[in-house]
Amino acid sequence: MKRLENRVALVTGGSSGIGAAIVQRLAEEGANVAINYKSVENRGQAASLKDELEAKYAGKYMIVQANVGIKDEVDDMISEVEARLGAVEVLVNNAGMAPFQPFLNVSEDLWDETYRTNVKSIFLTSQRVAKKMIEKQYGKIINIASTASVLVTSPVIPHYISSKAAANQLTKALAIELGQYNINVNAVGPSTVATDMCKDFLADPAIHKQEIQANPMKRLGTEKQIGDAVVFLASEEAMQINGHLLMVDGGLTVKAAQPEDHMQKQRSELV
Repeated sequence: MKRLENRVALVTGGSSGIGAAIVQRLAEEGANVAINYKSVENRGQAASLKDELEAKYAGKYMIVQANVGIKDEVDDMISEVEARLGAVEVLVNNAGMAPFQPFLNVSEDLWDETYRTNVKSIFLTSQRVAKKMIEKQYGKIINIASTASVLVTSPVIPHYISSKAAANQLTKALAIELGQYNINVNAVGPSTVATDMCKDFLADPAIHKQEIQANPMKRLGTEKQIGDAVVFLASEEAMQINGHLLMVDGGLTVKAAQPEDHMQKQRSELV
């Protein structure tokens, strides 16, 4: 039997990138999956992913449009999922944005949009699905956080970094409050993954090389690795894991910055 056989899952921002990889892994493990997309521009990707899943697996799949930072749209989305697939048992809050902009150039609108997408959406979707999860005395809420949840990873995304730190703390707070109802709330913290969100950033060969060299594993992460972590947290194997931020970062967040000459000395001693 597959690990998530017949579980009902909803993935926000699930039409592409990390979200699509999470959808794929949930489907592989037997879940029935609702794929959220934000706008008509993303509908084609969501529909193609649904068609692909239906051709490969025996589960039930649907696409559903909503801006998950707007309460009415969240309520309508989840009502539609409940009507077609059943109550959400696995919620993956993946929708996010990371617009690179130096602090002095960040507008109030950009700040608000970042927090609406990266933090408020978690609040709205989790509050909505938690009510049915409490009734069933079962649920898994998994938030896609970041290495930026615990480290200042770049000097030009203060709005993103602070929002991801907030997402991490919200994860912990919900874990304490909802744990008594057999609801696990956890987060996954990716390091840099070569998705569309990071495409422009990684287009510079020098930056791409620096990202790889900065990681102890000397490679970037992959979307599938994030999907694997989500499946684990959504499974029965993780029933006693609650309020945890699972870093999928190659050790980046445990590596202290060191002068290059120290690193060079270590390399020469190993040769």
